[in-house]
Amino acid sequence: MRRDPSRLWRARLILEDGSVFRGTSFGAEGESGGEVVFNTAMSGYQEVLTDPSYTGQIVCMTAPLVGNYGVTGEDMERDRPSVAGFLVREASTMASNYRAREDLRGWLSRFGVIALEGMDTRAITRRVRDKGAMRGFVTTEPLEDDVLQRRLRDVEELVGRDLVSPVSRTSEEEWTEPVASTWLPDYPKKTTDARMRVVAFDFGAKDSILRCLRSLGCDVIVVPSGATAEEVLAHAPDGVFLSNGPGDPRPLEGPTAVVRELLGCVPMFGICLGHQIMAQAVGAEIVKLKFGHHGSNHPVKDLTTGKVEITAQNHGFAVTRESLEECSVRVTHLNLNDGTVEGMELPDRQAFSVQYHPEASPGPHDALYLFERFRDLMVEARAS
Repeated sequence: MRRDPSRLWRARLILEDGSVFRGTSFGAEGESGGEVVFNTAMSGYQEVLTDPSYTGQIVCMTAPLVGNYGVTGEDMERDRPSVAGFLVREASTMASNYRAREDLRGWLSRFGVIALEGMDTRAITRRVRDKGAMRGFVTTEPLEDDVLQRRLRDVEELVGRDLVSPVSRTSEEEWTEPVASTWLPDYPKKTTDARMRVVAFDFGAKDSILRCLRSLGCDVIVVPSGATAEEVLAHAPDGVFLSNGPGDPRPLEGPTAVVRELLGCVPMFGICLGHQIMAQAVGAEIVKLKFGHHGSNHPVKDLTTGKVEITAQNHGFAVTRESLEECSVRVTHLNLNDGTVEGMELPDRQAFSVQYHPEASPGPHDALYLFERFRDLMVEARAS
């Protein structure tokens, strides 16, 4: 579709500090607001766009070219994009990939995502890195800057909001799709004849996580974020999984109370928001990070083995190490960039969690072993 030349460079982003960045629209027309964050992944833009953890956020990609391999159904993390806006330096005009079924521009327009190209993404990234994540407002309309300022003031903060309920499933579902063999041909490395039944809480779960659990030989039942402990235990699970999800974990009093009740009943594994909810359940403190961790190149040290993993991450909050130590929780992983907690273990309750994404979509596969650790924990618990 040919674009109206009169609309070129009308698209803008305004930040809380008053700075304005101009670009052109390559997605849907309109306006949107949210917290502006930057993602340092060199690929995987489709997984980023469809990750529910980005609900309420405008994502700025630091990779200079986006859209060059198009869009395909196999790379979707949910059935539609979750971001509040998308900012890139250059959007490719062609998709060079035999798997592509659609180009990024048309796909973003079809789902109503406000996307801007020609943006000075390095300047945006530096501003967010130096001043911290802040609210932003994007528009493709020819609005005056003072009007943008007023619209920006109406954008809600992420802190204190429950963003999980809108993205969680509303009913139980059995998950049957495994990881595609062409994507991870050697996963899992170790198999077992025993089938484990896993109840997975959907706080905004990425589909690739559920695929990993299924490929381990697990029967996976996905339940809404508001499921009760009684509803979970009614499935007689061998293990409980706590998924990733968007926003601030501190308002999630209901899920935190349920997790507290389930801890010690069956083995438990948490990822990202699930990690934070598990930490809250034992009394640990959650803090908001300055600009969060978003990308697929974050170094994490396993304190048990001394090994360093390159990990995929997407979160704006973290658990404080001091509060975990006060709760007698063992810290297992640390972020080598800023020293924040990336993993913990509750051995007496057969539970562990990590802040990063071992399913690695997008990202390296260094941490896939954690899914096998969860399966082994369930096998041991059943045997005992």
